[in-house]
Amino acid sequence: MKLHELTPAPGSRKPKKRVGRGPGGTDKTAGRGHKGQKARSGAGKGQFFEGGRSTLISRLPKRGFNNVGTTYEVINLSQLAAVEGDTLDRAALERAGLVRRKNRPLKLLARGEVTRAVTVHVDAASEAAIQAVQAAGGRVVLPDNATDAGSENAEQAG
Repeated sequence: MKLHELTPAPGSRKPKKRVGRGPGGTDKTAGRGHKGQKARSGAGKGQFFEGGRSTLISRLPKRGFNNVGTTYEVINLSQLAAVEGDTLDRAALERAGLVRRKNRPLKLLARGEVTRAVTVHVDAASEAAIQAVQAAGGRVVLPDNATDAGSENAEQAG
């Protein structure tokens, strides 16, 4: 016996019923009855149709609020050790695999420690993250101001 000689047991396979393809019991209306919305193609009123009245979801009261804030791609201080170089911009962080969604702005958070002096170019950063990078001898550059975030704090302190 060869692979191409295999066949199913007689009577175990039944041909598919071809509805609406000529006489033979399932022609003409093809089991859909006569006329009406349910006889048409694409028929049906939808799962949540309630006979024309307002749906339950629109009648129930709404609570809470919908936050339409910015969603950031988060970079932690502990992840910066895996990136080569002293200047860490978006391209360097993407090459290191730290940025998953390329359409979101980057935010640096102070989880972990930074062990070397680096210049980090991000869209936003927490105060604790900026202080931690400065304590290691580096700086954080934000897009709002062309200068680094640490120089403002140094000028205000002095």
